[in-house]
Amino acid sequence: MAIRASREVLIEAPRDAVMEALADVGALPSYSSMHKRAEVMDRYPDGRPHHVRVKIRLLGLVDTEILEYRWGPDWLVWDAQPTSQQYAQHVEYRLSSDDHGECTRVRIDITVEPVVPIPEFLIRRACGGVLDAATTGLRELALRDAGT
Repeated sequence: MAIRASREVLIEAPRDAVMEALADVGALPSYSSMHKRAEVMDRYPDGRPHHVRVKIRLLGLVDTEILEYRWGPDWLVWDAQPTSQQYAQHVEYRLSSDDHGECTRVRIDITVEPVVPIPEFLIRRACGGVLDAATTGLRELALRDAGT
């Protein structure tokens, strides 16, 4: 059974700063306690990450994921290869600027298909932690990159 979670957040930084923060894969462990290591395996010609290897620890389980990133002008999507803990993982970031381009609304949608059933209370706890890292941590990095 697939697990889905979403969140929307307003970041007080321009869209380019948020996209740069998303591209700074090496910073993941600095703002996401579940990410123990993150390394870019290869890049697109524009320098953005293409394949990324991350080591995560979530709910006491450790896993290494290979993520394929795809980029658009106002979105990022990644899909994970199957691992011992999950059949699939799909993550989407959608960005939109306010009228003045000073703030960016970010929507994140996550879908994970775990290998084994997970109790609902653990799903809620894990989703909260994942979404906090994906939004709060991203905000801090984007604000730092934007110099605000």
